[in-house]
Order: sequence, then C-alpha cells, then structure tokens
Amino acid sequence: MNESIYVNRQTKLNDVLQNKGLDGILITNLTNIKYICGFSGSAASCLLTPKGQYFITDGRYIEQSKAQVKGFQIYIDMSSHFAQIKKNSLITNGLRLAFEGDHMSYAQYENMKKMFPDTNWENMSMILEDLASVKDDHELDCFRTAVEVTDKVYEEILPMLRPGFSEKDVANAMVSKYREYAEGEAYSPIVATGPNGALPHAIPTDREFQNGDFVVIDAAAKYGGYHADMTRTPVVGASTSKHEEIYSIVKEAQQRGCDIAKAGVPCKEVDAATRDYITEMGYGEYYTHGTGHGLGLEIHTSPRFSPQSEQILEKNNVMTIEPGIYLAGWGGVRIEDDVIIGNEGCEILNKTTKDLVVVN
Repeated sequence: MNESIYVNRQTKLNDVLQNKGLDGILITNLTNIKYICGFSGSAASCLLTPKGQYFITDGRYIEQSKAQVKGFQIYIDMSSHFAQIKKNSLITNGLRLAFEGDHMSYAQYENMKKMFPDTNWENMSMILEDLASVKDDHELDCFRTAVEVTDKVYEEILPMLRPGFSEKDVANAMVSKYREYAEGEAYSPIVATGPNGALPHAIPTDREFQNGDFVVIDAAAKYGGYHADMTRTPVVGASTSKHEEIYSIVKEAQQRGCDIAKAGVPCKEVDAATRDYITEMGYGEYYTHGTGHGLGLEIHTSPRFSPQSEQILEKNNVMTIEPGIYLAGWGGVRIEDDVIIGNEGCEILNKTTKDLVVVN
C-alpha cells in the first residue's frame, strides 16, 4: 500500500492525541497496529511519543517488519516489548500516554505500571477504532472488490441448494471459491437450512437441503485485508404464503434501513427504522440482534446499529444493514447488504437480488 496512506493515518492519530492533551499512545491491538503502520504479523507493539514513533517486535519478524512497517522506527530483540521500550529509553518520565485498556490483560497492565511508574497512563477506548471507521479511497476500493467476489460466489453456489447437497457442502464450496478469487473467506460461512435458520449464527451441519426450506446464507470474501459481509435467504423447491409473508417483511425492513442511513443520522435511528417495522408487523420478538455493524480489517467494527448505540454515522463509514426474523422450529430470514455512508444517502455495494429466490 502507498506509504502516504499510513502517513496520513499517523498524522490524524497525532492530531487526536494532541486534542485530548496526550503526549502519545501505546498500541497493542494487532488490528490497530496493522491499520496504523501496515504490519500483519502476530506479535508487535507501537509506541508514539513526542520524540518519535517506535515499532517493537521479536526476531521472527525481522524481514516482515522491514517490508511492511511504514513511518515507525523498528526495534527487534528477544526480550519483552516493555523491556525493549525500557532498555532503549523510548519513554521519558512524566509523559501522559494513552493505552488500549480494551485490549490489554490485567497482568500486562500491572507489569506496565511497574516498569514505567513515572508515566501517567490513561486508559483510552476506541481512539484507533474511531479513526479506522472512516474509510479512505484505498479501503473503499478493497471493499468494492470483496463485495464483487461475494456476489459472484453466491451466484455460483445457487445450483447446489437442492436435495443431495448439505449445508457443509455449500459452506466448503464457498470457502474454496473465496480463496481462489480473493484472499479467502471473511469469516466462517453460515449456511442454515430449514429449522437451523432460526439460529442467527448457525454452524453448517450435514443436514441436506429439503424442498420448502428457507436457507440463510451469510458468507463473504475478504480482499486487501477488508471484510465483506452478505446474507441472502432463498427457498428450496417452492415457496408458501408463510415464506412470502416473512420474507416480504424482512425485505421491507431492510430497505427502510438502507433508505435512512446517511451521514449525521444516529445509529439507533437506523436500527429503529428496521425494528419498528418488524414490530408493527407482529414479529418484533423474533428480531433478536442489532441491525448492523461497521466493517473493516475485522468483520465487526465500529460503529454499530443497535437500540443502545450513541454513535452518529459519518461519511465513508462502511456498514452492514441486516434485519432478520427467526422462528424456532421453522426457520429464519435475514437480508444483509454492505453500504458506504454518504452525505445524501448510502451506496449499496451488493448487486445480488433481494427479491425472493426460489431454487428449483
């Protein structure tokens, strides 16, 4: 990725720290480290201070850090990250430094306080996550590609939705295709047929598809590190009036969420747009999760669409909108799109139809 992208992110982070009266930050969450400097390994810390920006890892990552890390001075040896910071005098006494309390164990916190007693450590939540929630052009391009692959794979597996194939057969086929066409699967696919569809996060089983089954397919590709996320719910063989009723309610609710989502709108209002309609139609108690979430270098990021959210949508948030109805013993319906939030509305990235599809 272009180094200027990371320089821009680091500049924005330093501006946030300055506005909060902080001298710097210790970053220990690996997703946030990847976002701020490009490193994708499994062990690292980043430290920003008035003196400089430092990347700390161990000997397994000598070459990888040289190739990936942008904008940070690299320190590598076999001692712990805190020991490297202390040995190289990277923190001067009296600094007010943020740390990621959401991502640090109590033992790590105690060790940090013990090794740097003259540092004023401030537990700061969501600094990097909030920065990362507003996507740049490179990130948006990655999402577009990930969604294109997601749409393509969904169309390719539709013929498998018939007796003789199982949930696992379809899930495994999708994973194989994601790995062929992109970086791989964004998460373990959900393929839930018949009664299993009443479980919002069902795990694929050996159950074969049967005529009259709704099939909840929640699966997507990852590209450039960025996660797509799509759900569609076709029916096998033939639909009944009950299929059509439940599906039409979820489809209308999902459309209402898409229609209201734009910059400046409270996240709870997008949730309410979907939830109030499903409740009005008599199925509110069967809608058991939030309406959606941010997407990024992880599958669930900030912000969130939920009744409790206090967040406000910003331009270039990338969000899911995914209401559902789940009826125990019968099945479920969920419809989910990925959208880019704009000033006048949202751009729906998925091109896969949201009409009820009957697979014969």
